[in-house]
Amino acid sequence: MSANLVSPDTLALQRLYHWERTAPDKVVLTQPTGGGALREFTWRQTLDHTRRIAAYLKSQGIAPGDRVAILSKNTAWWLMCDWAIWMAGGVSVPLYPTLAADTIRQILTHSESKLLFVGKLDGWDGMKAGVPAGLPCIGMPLAPTNSYPQWDDIVARTGPLPGEPVRDGDELSTIMYTSGTTGAPKGVMHSFATFAWSVTAGLKRVPAINANARMLSYLPLSHVAERTLVEHGILATGMHVFFAESLDTFTADLQRARPTAFFSVPRLWVKFQQGVHAKMPPAKLQRLLGIPILGRIVRKKVLSALGLDQCEFAAGGAAPMPPELLRWYNRLGLDLVEVYGMTENCGVSHATLPGKSRPGTVGLPYEGVQSRIDPANGEIQVKSPGLMLGYYKEPELTREAFTADGWLHTGDKGTLDAEGNLRITGRVKDLFKTSKGKYVAPAPIEDRLVMHEAIEACCVTGANLGQPLGVVMLNPQAAVRAGDNGARGALEQSLSAHLTQVNAALDPHEQLDCLVVVTEAWTVDNGFITPTFKVKRNRIEEVYAPRYESWVGARKPVIWVS
Repeated sequence: MSANLVSPDTLALQRLYHWERTAPDKVVLTQPTGGGALREFTWRQTLDHTRRIAAYLKSQGIAPGDRVAILSKNTAWWLMCDWAIWMAGGVSVPLYPTLAADTIRQILTHSESKLLFVGKLDGWDGMKAGVPAGLPCIGMPLAPTNSYPQWDDIVARTGPLPGEPVRDGDELSTIMYTSGTTGAPKGVMHSFATFAWSVTAGLKRVPAINANARMLSYLPLSHVAERTLVEHGILATGMHVFFAESLDTFTADLQRARPTAFFSVPRLWVKFQQGVHAKMPPAKLQRLLGIPILGRIVRKKVLSALGLDQCEFAAGGAAPMPPELLRWYNRLGLDLVEVYGMTENCGVSHATLPGKSRPGTVGLPYEGVQSRIDPANGEIQVKSPGLMLGYYKEPELTREAFTADGWLHTGDKGTLDAEGNLRITGRVKDLFKTSKGKYVAPAPIEDRLVMHEAIEACCVTGANLGQPLGVVMLNPQAAVRAGDNGARGALEQSLSAHLTQVNAALDPHEQLDCLVVVTEAWTVDNGFITPTFKVKRNRIEEVYAPRYESWVGARKPVIWVS
């Protein structure tokens, strides 16, 4: 996009200097450092670190346009690192902190990164083989290795970069490699202006994200949602960002932050719901919520236990939100906004309006976003000033990503209702045909399937079978029950009844032949999900497809797979 469409004072570095000048002593970052200890940073302290690291990068020969990579879980230093790269004239290349060594090497090599920041990581021993020999590295605080020059030492001995160096809106700011649900990661290029426009457009819908807001950063900062909402959100508003320590401390992290704005992926919203139901049976909870005075007390107690009693804006995205899940949270008094976007448009495309829930849709386009449905195949296409510059070093893929008149192919199928709300009906390429010649769109069926209290994730599949089937992964509590022969029978009966209920709402050609139940967790490490918890359909097919015929041939509603 042309930088003329955004005001220069909305660009990232200009916002940094604004807060440094106007609110130097405001605490804006709260970072757990282990054992209950916390470290807080004001804007003054944040910019001091940022300026010193930027000066060090320049001293190491980082030139304008050089790519510098970040491999770390979310921390306060992750943000400072990104800002320092920009201040030094570089282009940041964030890597997911769960990648395998081969993918790390592929991205570092493809991006031609000149330096790598290594930060907080859980599986460094399996990752480090992916770092090319001779690539300079810097160890950030909380990194699992001290074999590289250390951040704190560099800050202690390096003077801050002076002045207010800025970058033009049209300049490349970052290359974000997609999480690869459909193959090799592609490097999505964004400028300073595409992000500035996108966060400005997004915040017009969300007045709750302001200077007084609190957010918890825990979804990967290498993902576009966290990058836009948290990193560019703090630059735009000056809000307070808290960081999560680990999965084990996540409840305590939420309780500490008491976020006023909270974004999550559907899988985590489902886990929250299942956690509530584990302590209070669904029927009892609904009965209590229906009692006027007691219902208010129960709502407050449940939301307080989740750490969301102060939440003014709650949202879900990155994958479809089951409508029944949205209704459940609405009954709790938490009006979940559903957002829709992709890395290629800074995550800013559509959203439902706070207080105007439209379950089953992702709402209306943001101001400045245009959308249309391709009559040929039902694909959603979008256009906005937040569209990517293209895929790095992939001109042919870039051409394929856009229509001849400049609209972005989303790859998603959808329809519009009478009010213009967008309903996503699946992926163009996820449609599959049964042996009866009928097409099946899996996403709407999966929305229904995942609502069983024992199911954490699922995938509807079965190309060329007579009927589709559902592969479901149990949550940890249900997986334990499945290991007990006595409890397994009741669980199987419940799943069978759920299958009957789901099938009753489907057209005959969509009805599932059986549920295949897996107790092994689908994780990033074993390749079944992306770092943002999307199920990788190609991996499901690769591992399970050879057994489809035998499962269907068993003629049972529920098949157990060890």
